[in-house]
Amino acid sequence: MNKKLSGALVFGLAVAVFAVLLGLRLAGDLSLAANPSSGALTLQDLFFYLFGATALAGALAVAFSRNILYSGLGLLGALVGAGSLYVLLSADFLAVTQLLVYIGGVLVLVLFAVMLTNRITEVNVSNRSLGLAGGTALLVATLLVLLFVALAGPFVTVTPPALAPTTREIGDAFLTRWLLPFELASLILLATLIGAVVIARKELKPDEPEQA
Repeated sequence: MNKKLSGALVFGLAVAVFAVLLGLRLAGDLSLAANPSSGALTLQDLFFYLFGATALAGALAVAFSRNILYSGLGLLGALVGAGSLYVLLSADFLAVTQLLVYIGGVLVLVLFAVMLTNRITEVNVSNRSLGLAGGTALLVATLLVLLFVALAGPFVTVTPPALAPTTREIGDAFLTRWLLPFELASLILLATLIGAVVIARKELKPDEPEQA
C-alpha cells in the first residue's frame, strides 16, 4: 500500500468519525429544540429564497464549471444574489457597493482579463490535488459543519425592523467612531497596491555598451 492511498484512507476515516460525532451532537440538540411555529409564506420570504438560490447556483457554477468564462458568469450570479439579499436586510449602502465595486469593477476586470488573455486554457496547473475522493471528503465535512451551525445554533427570533436607509449612519460611523480603523484599512490597501506594482514591474535591463 503506497503512501498516497494510506493517507487517503486515514483522511477518509477521520472525516467519517467527525461526521458520526457531529451527527450525534446535532441529533441531540434537535431533540431538545422546540418545534417552530408555522406561518404564512410572505412575498419577502419568496424573494429571500429566490435570491438565495441565485447566489447558491452562481457559487456552484464558479466551483464546478470547467470553463473559466462560465465561472466568471457564475460569479456574476453569486454577487447579484448576495447584493439582493443586502437589499432585503435594509443594507442599501452594502447593496450599492456590491453593485459598483464587485460587479461593476472587479468582475468586469476579471472578464476582460479572461477574454483578452491568449491561450489561457493551455496553462498547466502544477499544484497537487487531493483528487475526487479528497474533495468529496472536504465537502461532506464542510456541509456537516454548516448544517450543525444552521440547525443547532442559538439563533434568536426577533421582529424585523422596518426598511430604512442606512447610508447616513454608516457615513457618520466611518467619520466618528470607526475613523481610525477606516484609515488603517486604507493604509493596508495602499501598501497592497504598492506591493502589487513592485511585483508586477518588469526588471529594467542595464544598457548594453555600444560596439565600435
